[in-house]
Amino acid sequence: MTAATGDAPAAQGGWSRGRGHATTTLLLRHGQTPLSVERRFAGRGDFPLTDTGRQQAAAASARLAGRGGIDAIVSSPLSRTRRTAEAVAEATGAPLLVDDGLVETDFGQWEGKSFAEVSAQWPDEMTAWLASTDAAPPGGESFAATARRVLAALDRLLAAHAGRTVVVVSHVTPIKTLLCRALLAPPAALFRIHLDVASLSEVDWFSDGPALVRSMNDTSHLR
Repeated sequence: MTAATGDAPAAQGGWSRGRGHATTTLLLRHGQTPLSVERRFAGRGDFPLTDTGRQQAAAASARLAGRGGIDAIVSSPLSRTRRTAEAVAEATGAPLLVDDGLVETDFGQWEGKSFAEVSAQWPDEMTAWLASTDAAPPGGESFAATARRVLAALDRLLAAHAGRTVVVVSHVTPIKTLLCRALLAPPAALFRIHLDVASLSEVDWFSDGPALVRSMNDTSHLR
């Protein structure tokens, strides 16, 4: 594994794929919350799932149970991810673990506000935030800082669950961060990825370095 930083790792050359048995991560974004409905910044606030969110968690859980082969579930500590992860654990029988490194970005004073509200109240800070992953909301955390702890959590997961299949229940920014790492994409690619609530993305991680993205933002279980 490369060091846990916000920088994109050096590219693996050619068409070769990794050697040996991969560790598979099934990246599940939590179900709908009141703030996701209104498209508001939702970071460290402990917002519950809506009724629709609980139904989405059940649908994702049924799909994962039907897939089979789930060895473990690792979740962010916030209740919206914990409730989603608990539904997966009940459906699959896999053990549920919590890693604080998978928590959402701290949006500081922007928490609970809409994009339009933030743009009106903090125009210069918003411009800087959109221009660089090193910029942080007032009183909050930059995407670069988020990436460092998320990628450290990935290193822990790969060390603890090598060669196994793990459901990772997290938030939009940590999952985008993991996808950027797997795709060798620059940090700014975070702004070019869309992930729906309760979506699944699948990545294989090989011990000799390469990663293989098998799917992204799959919501077929919600239709």
